[in-house]
Amino acid sequence: MSKEYVERRHGSFYLIGSRVPLAHVVRQFQDGEAPEAIRLHYPTLSLEQVYGAITFFLGNKAEVEKDIAEREREEDGFENTHPFPPHLNEKLERARQEMLARKG
Repeated sequence: MSKEYVERRHGSFYLIGSRVPLAHVVRQFQDGEAPEAIRLHYPTLSLEQVYGAITFFLGNKAEVEKDIAEREREEDGFENTHPFPPHLNEKLERARQEMLARKG
């Protein structure tokens, strides 16, 4: 008896019953994270779902990697057309410096 963990939705792969893109789980897995650690990033997922997602990726590597590449192109395109506001960068850097000054 096999169970499905991944579905194609909105032109991409997602874990069934969640809003988690398969690409996120796969990227973390490829970065060397254990399934148990990946699960901690997504409290709505069960460990079984994480293992199911990894198994799906390993069995459909070419198709999933193609999907991930397309997602990355779309994300890069969005970042290029919606740049991070410069004043916000400055504000974040000031806050980071203040936090470091308090620690030191």
